[in-house]
Amino acid sequence: MLTPSDHSQLLLSRRQLLGSVGAGFGTLALADLLHADQAPLGVVTPQTAKAKHVIFLFMAGGPSHIDLFDPKPSLKKYAGQRPAGADLRTERVTGGLLPAPWEFRPGGESGLLISDLLPQLRECADDLCIVRSMVGGNPNHAPAANHLFSGRIDQIHPSLGAWVSYGLGTENRNLPGFVSLSDGGTASRYVRNGYLPGEHQGTPINIAEKDPEKMVRYLRNGKLDRTQQERQLDFIARQNSRQLAASGGDPALEARIRAMETAFRMQFAAGDVFDIRSETQATQDEYGSSSFARGCLISRRLVERGVRYIHVELGGWDHHENIDKSISSLGRQIDQPIAALLRDLKRRGLLDETLVVWGGEFGRTPVSESGNGRDHNHYGFTMWMAGGGIKGGMSYGATDEFGFRAVENRVSVHDLHATLLHLLGFNHEHLTYRYSGRDFRLTDIHGEVVQELLA
Repeated sequence: MLTPSDHSQLLLSRRQLLGSVGAGFGTLALADLLHADQAPLGVVTPQTAKAKHVIFLFMAGGPSHIDLFDPKPSLKKYAGQRPAGADLRTERVTGGLLPAPWEFRPGGESGLLISDLLPQLRECADDLCIVRSMVGGNPNHAPAANHLFSGRIDQIHPSLGAWVSYGLGTENRNLPGFVSLSDGGTASRYVRNGYLPGEHQGTPINIAEKDPEKMVRYLRNGKLDRTQQERQLDFIARQNSRQLAASGGDPALEARIRAMETAFRMQFAAGDVFDIRSETQATQDEYGSSSFARGCLISRRLVERGVRYIHVELGGWDHHENIDKSISSLGRQIDQPIAALLRDLKRRGLLDETLVVWGGEFGRTPVSESGNGRDHNHYGFTMWMAGGGIKGGMSYGATDEFGFRAVENRVSVHDLHATLLHLLGFNHEHLTYRYSGRDFRLTDIHGEVVQELLA
């Protein structure tokens, strides 16, 4: 496991190297940058790891578990009512119980019940572990999403992806260890490195673009060719090495050096990994043509190339009204690409080492808002996982008869984090980083591994 002392030793050995070779560092660095495609950089691979990579499919806004993965027949029985004795208090003014207008049918040999909104994903039921008893920490979007990704509601702490990158390093020095795919390419607030070294921040990729060279801002230097860029990087590397040696070691400068090195290498690797036109037409058709489909396919390509953590974000799930129309559209948008991703990973032998996680910052209420919408619900909601050492074909936990509160085998966000880190080979209490005089960890002082979810 990577501890703060391990991390300090990695930085110290690098600084000693910089100090000892002086101005010659630039030439050595360039040779290393241009010829080491798959050499590990600071990789710590725990012996007990079942998963090597994570793909987190983040449905921003709070998808309705009641309409997708958590069937509740009592909603039809008591439609429009607020039964006596049922605690259905919400953050806003809400009405009576609102049934899901879709049927739930069994999928696979396991018979997991999944909504008609997701017919293709239902065919993958035997690979899914559906956790129906998630409990969040806040009913508001930003704090709840911060909690989901950093274990705390404030915005200064590292995200899950940054912790994974910090703990495992990278298998491919030409690409970042943590990549964020979103429609628009702006860096999500939930992929930050916090107080971890800067190289562990998520690198934003704009999957709305089809041209791989436009997916990353400023990927190409329009004024300098490769030879000129090599000379420029060589000069900058010499200056940085002198500054780093003179300062006795500056972690911020160290992070900038690594970021520049990765950015230079990425210019020549990105064109390959983000260009899905090199895939067969059958594969492209299997995923679909939307930007989210492109993100799912690129995720598989990133896993193949050793990227540790991929964050794929799709917004639009905040359904305070007209949920029937909105969620129908989103269901069609995610169903085919996610099912294709699971099948594709499985065919290529990658699902066993890739943990796929799906979910939002919370769920929705069983009572109506604005007539045909649902309010935020962090008291009980659904997430699912597949691959990477997770037991498939099962559901775990339960909400009450209306789908409002988790009442059986409650799973907190910290429990989720502890379980994910366990599958990656880490004891969540030992993966720490010293900052401002304290050893911080993703799970803070909470979290238990949910053993029942493990294969």
